[in-house]
Order: sequence, then structure tokens, then C-alpha cells
Amino acid sequence: MNANVTVVGQLARDLVLVLDGGLPEAGTSGAVRERREQLGGKGANQAVALAQLGARPALVAVAGDDPAGDVLLEQARADGIDVSAVVRRPGTATGLIVEVLQEPNRWRYLEHLPEPVLLSAGDVTRADRAFGTAEAVLVQLQQPEEAVLAAARRAANADALVVLDGAAPARARDELLALADVVRADAHEAWLLTGADSPQLLEAAAADLVRAGPRVAALAFAEGNVFAWRGPGPNVETLTLPLGDEKLVDTTGAGDALVAALTVALLRGDPVPDAARFAVAASGATVGHPSGRPALLGLG
Repeated sequence: MNANVTVVGQLARDLVLVLDGGLPEAGTSGAVRERREQLGGKGANQAVALAQLGARPALVAVAGDDPAGDVLLEQARADGIDVSAVVRRPGTATGLIVEVLQEPNRWRYLEHLPEPVLLSAGDVTRADRAFGTAEAVLVQLQQPEEAVLAAARRAANADALVVLDGAAPARARDELLALADVVRADAHEAWLLTGADSPQLLEAAAADLVRAGPRVAALAFAEGNVFAWRGPGPNVETLTLPLGDEKLVDTTGAGDALVAALTVALLRGDPVPDAARFAVAASGATVGHPSGRPALLGLG
């Protein structure tokens, strides 16, 4: 699978601190059992997952002009990611995400992602190479509205598979859904997007999303994922897949792995039910270790 896939989203320095016990009280200190410092952010995580699954990813993101940015871009290149469209913002510190993890899966994030490390519409407009050859474009809706609209429009105009990740902002929702081929939302985003909070309600909401434009919708809930897609004629089909029985350490990055795997499977022509199962398997392969860095080699 050698498709060119562009990811429009976040790049950040990811610092993961794993604790054996609770957080120390104010004015005291506590021991960290394990520490990981690595390439992170939703965009970078998805690009790493795509590379591990055999795609050729390009990343459209922002790094600072600091040593941390140098290190992260070198790591991205080593991971097989084209970073030629990553903006180096002058006078800006590269974004930082600190995860404090108390196993199993009790995490807290501390994020330093100020406006200068977010994408602008101009950044997207200048990323000609990343869009020119892309067969699919993953757009993270956590970026500013002007940037995600610019990315979705460019991808649709280039006849790429447009994959939206997150809850569309209200003002741009109708246009984004009309531009999208695939919509994915985690449990909180799915509630923001649809107001549904149970598998049964999510099935109906996912089907409504497909009728509004996208051909595939993937919405998460606490115990699994609901998929909806266009069937024969006017029909919309749905499939609910529970979470697997993998050892749960940290759910960080599970959704990023799911989005990447779903994209790869759809690009290679898998039927949607098979693509959904592959995506859920990729998500499950990511939750057994601390941090959101994917571990998908051999899965494809």
C-alpha cells in the first residue's frame, strides 16, 4: 500500500511521565517511574501510523524555530514522514504536550499549544506539494476554522479522499460535511457533533451524518465505535464494534491509529465493514503502552 496521504494537524514535543502512585501534594515531590520524550501531537501520530501501515505520509503542521523543532523533524523523517510542508514559525517555541499517566489509563494532559503553533489558512495555501499528489487528506478539526476549511477545500478540489477528524465548528459544519468523504469523532466529539450519548442513538446519528454528505462516519462511545456508510441505493448501513480485550494502559493515540488505519483500508478498496474492523484493531494495538505513539508495524 503506497498511497500518498497528507495529514493536516498538530506537531508537538510529547513528554510522557508514568507514575506508580498518585500525584504529589502541593509543596512536595514525587517519583516518576518511566519517562518518554518523543514526536507527538495528533497530526504527527497519524502520520507515523500511516507510515507504519505502508502509506507515504506528508505532514502539514507548525514547528517552532527552536532546537526542539529540529529534533522532532529529524524524528519525523526517520519515521518516513515528508515534512517539507511543515512551517518553521520564527520566534516560536515548538508545541509541548505533557501527559501524566497513572496506570491503567488515568491520564492528565498539560498542553502548551499557543496560537503561533497552530496552522493558518496561509500555511495551508502554501503547502502545494503536500496536496498536489495526495490520494487522501486527513484534516484535524482541532485546528483553527480557517485552516481546516482551506485544507478540506483543497483536498476536495484535488479529488482526494477527505477525512475529517473531530467535531466540525458550528459555522463551518455544513460546508465541511459536504466536502468530506469520511467523518471521525471520539466519544466527546461525537456528543458535541450529534448530541447522542448511547450506541443506539449514535447509530441513528451516524446514519444522519452520512445522509448529509460523507460516505462513511465513525463515531466513538465509551465501549466501542459505530460506523455508518452508504449502502446500495438510498440505504445507509451501520455496524457497531465493541472495544477489544487488549490490555489497557493508555488510550492516548488510539483514535489517531483508528483514523490512519481506516484511511489506509478505504484507499486500498476494502469494504467498509472490513475497513472498520481493521481500524478498530489498529486502535486496540495502540492502547497497551504509555503515550500516543502508534505501534502498528506488521498490522497491515
